[in-house]
Amino acid sequence: MNTQELDKRHVIHSWSVNDKLNPKVINESAGMYFSDADGNRYLEFSSALVNLNLGHQHPTVIAALKEQADKLCYIHPGFANESRSEAARAIAEVTPGDLNQVFFTTSGADANENAIKFARFFTGRTKLMAKYRSYHGATMGAISLTGDNRRTPAEPGIPGVVHFPDPFSYRPPHGVAEEDLAAHALDHLRYLIEWEGKDSIAAIFLESVAGSGGGYHSLPDGYLKGVRDLCDEFGILLVCDEVMVGFGRTGKWFACEHYDVVPDIITMAKGLTNGYVPLGAVAVSDRIMEKLNAEKLWAGLTYNGHPLGCATAAACIKVYHEENLIENAAKMGAIVDARFAKMKADHAIIGDVRNIGLFGCIELVSDRNAKTPIAAELQAKLKPMLMARGLSTLVKGHIIFVGPPLIITEDLLHEGLDIIESVIKDLK
Repeated sequence: MNTQELDKRHVIHSWSVNDKLNPKVINESAGMYFSDADGNRYLEFSSALVNLNLGHQHPTVIAALKEQADKLCYIHPGFANESRSEAARAIAEVTPGDLNQVFFTTSGADANENAIKFARFFTGRTKLMAKYRSYHGATMGAISLTGDNRRTPAEPGIPGVVHFPDPFSYRPPHGVAEEDLAAHALDHLRYLIEWEGKDSIAAIFLESVAGSGGGYHSLPDGYLKGVRDLCDEFGILLVCDEVMVGFGRTGKWFACEHYDVVPDIITMAKGLTNGYVPLGAVAVSDRIMEKLNAEKLWAGLTYNGHPLGCATAAACIKVYHEENLIENAAKMGAIVDARFAKMKADHAIIGDVRNIGLFGCIELVSDRNAKTPIAAELQAKLKPMLMARGLSTLVKGHIIFVGPPLIITEDLLHEGLDIIESVIKDLK
């Protein structure tokens, strides 16, 4: 029985109708490309699930992983070990403000799970707030925080989660002008805080830039600062979910830096290890840990601070520094901005384009004025057409995502955007 037959018989795939799946078998990868069993090569244009920031098989990271495997594959998380200490130090050096202590997890979802615990332990409160246009992970606490339609099949979720609308400029609340979005949304948030009981809310969770649940969109000027001010006023913790956008994706180490805001907690994963080893982390402020370090921490995982994951994380952060990849993301992002603007001007089917660094998307519509997404039959053609032309990227309904590895060159960036534009031209 071959790989595909074994997969069909025994593997359950996520977010899929498994009876309808016939996934490609992927044999090898290197740099900006991966290849399937039929010899077809694909340009990686969404960093897989926005985690392959350094591309496939980066030699420095692979070497560090192998070296750690030869030395220490696993140890009880109650012991200290070099790889965990070095990874925590490297994270603390690049996080903003006083987020100097790190709790390791296995993914972004359980980073958010543990951030919930930290917030509740510190404040003694139970309620949590998060945006509707959001995605925080698939575990029960994280999916409860999530606002998009992946939440509803998992309901009822954990108690105490309150969702609020966010300022999305492409589809704003009726009658609200773009320049008023931040103030309108902040007024609404204050209203909800007061009615929910300001002394009952432990934390507000926000993606610093909305990811797959929000269609890759930044927050308007002043909004995150306003949320920070509300949190300070009411004794609420601000948790920035940087699972997708941390580690240079937006042209800064962390996207909250674009707004000059320092959260109380940052959750991270994906680019932390480039996806080579499962690892997430919760970076926590000194202010919080001054209290929690004196108490028993009721949180833990068998794979907390896994040596292989931590060695990989430390190596990845070293590569970000040495190869100036944060700067490259900003530089390449300016090229994406220019291409997006021209593509939108040239093609009426493009309703909106959004991008920050190497984190962007294109919304395809049948009517620009009404902002009506293209028909379902056209949506279904997008991914196959892109793959047939040698490009792999995320597609969600009528939205094409652009988030290539941060190692991308200008030539390859244009090549990928050319393929996307050719598909948009030929979509019928």
